[in-house]
Amino acid sequence: MPAASRNRQHHNHPFLAVAVIASITFLGILIETSMNVTFPTLMKQFRVSLTSVQWVTTGYLLTVALLMLCSAFLKRRFTNRTLFVVAALLFIVGDVLCALAPTYLILLVGRLIQAGCVGLSAPLMNNIILEVVPRSKLGTYLGITNLILIVAPAFGPTFGGAVVYLANWRMIFWSTLPVAVILLAVGIGIIKQYTRLPATRYPFDWLRFGLLSIGMISLLVGVNTLATPTGWVKCLAGVMVSMAAFGLFYWRSKYSHKALFKLSVFKRPAFIYSFLPYVLLQFSNLGINFMLPSYVQLVNGATSFVGGLILLPGSILNASGQPFYGIMLDRYGGKLPLYLGNTFYFVMMIGFTIFARHISVLWVAIFYAIYAGGRAMAFGNTMTYGLKNLDKAEQNDANALYGTGQQVAGSIGTAVISVFMTAVQSSGLSSGQNVVLGSQWAFGMLAIIGLINFGLYWRLFQVTRLTNQRHQ
Repeated sequence: MPAASRNRQHHNHPFLAVAVIASITFLGILIETSMNVTFPTLMKQFRVSLTSVQWVTTGYLLTVALLMLCSAFLKRRFTNRTLFVVAALLFIVGDVLCALAPTYLILLVGRLIQAGCVGLSAPLMNNIILEVVPRSKLGTYLGITNLILIVAPAFGPTFGGAVVYLANWRMIFWSTLPVAVILLAVGIGIIKQYTRLPATRYPFDWLRFGLLSIGMISLLVGVNTLATPTGWVKCLAGVMVSMAAFGLFYWRSKYSHKALFKLSVFKRPAFIYSFLPYVLLQFSNLGINFMLPSYVQLVNGATSFVGGLILLPGSILNASGQPFYGIMLDRYGGKLPLYLGNTFYFVMMIGFTIFARHISVLWVAIFYAIYAGGRAMAFGNTMTYGLKNLDKAEQNDANALYGTGQQVAGSIGTAVISVFMTAVQSSGLSSGQNVVLGSQWAFGMLAIIGLINFGLYWRLFQVTRLTNQRHQ
């Protein structure tokens, strides 16, 4: 058989398989943030604080991040089908545990198990696209898959709020269970390998993985203690342990030949200056998706259903615009979508900061919709632009790091915003007024992130232009 014919057979329409993987990823991310609107209910039912209950989301994101660290290794070690089956089974087992959870601890364990789904399926989805899609079309196809990373977190609170309003929080898990079972059955039949490289046994670097895990967990635990009476001391201790673990990881990486991921991507300016704004945008996204549903419930007295509904217009705007954002990148380059998207993001954060004390539920929804559209335009295209300017051999490792950074940033974002919302405890103000003041500080911090991103984008375009000139 001619080589060209074999190639066509080998790459035979993988997009149905990608669609199935994308669907299970969507479920995993949807359920990731759907619990945000249930926090007031969970606090009462299980008698836990807001700082404790937010680990339902923070712990989920951390587990996803730890698995994504291994995605480059897992892609080389196991077949696409094996990774998908394990991801789907983790979702199903976690779903059942959470739905039946009699205590907060069991609920948290179920969430950590379920997080394994996204940790495996999200990088698998992108890696298959990187294997089969030409560079000139990456913006379009990754733009479509970015629907999941951008829309699902925003749809989550709307979905969760509606389910809680109509039934109870356990139905969030029961309602997604049959969909996951169907996707598992379909995926087993259609997912296969799309490159000639077979799955190969590699020795895994457990030591470096352990050091990174200690570093990330210490950092998140430290940040989450900020709201406690001795929070600054505990936070500083967590950060110091984290920095020590990361330092040991870097030292060990100089001598280790075992598989984890290639650190050489950190030497690529195109990666560094796209990675930083990418994770900062995700920090903002997960933080504000956590903050706004709780804000309108605690400040405006809205129901959990309305708390989730305020994110729906922005979610719809994201869903309708995402494919066009990718096409915009392919056709016009990076400057238009990245600068324009960040401008919408920045202006809306300024608006939230100024009007936080007097903003109605309707205007929260309007401001969020504009913010979400701009943030979505910049977010997915930031990663795609970075990947376009990396060598093919480094893309899987870069993809693992983008995914890990995104999850860690989301975890920290949720924790930091939680701290801001509860930081003001003035006895002369009502609890709602204290939340308003804390949230106003949070919005101001997110506006500063917008300014930082403008500087990072300017540097990104500068270094990629110089690199391209040298290659011509």
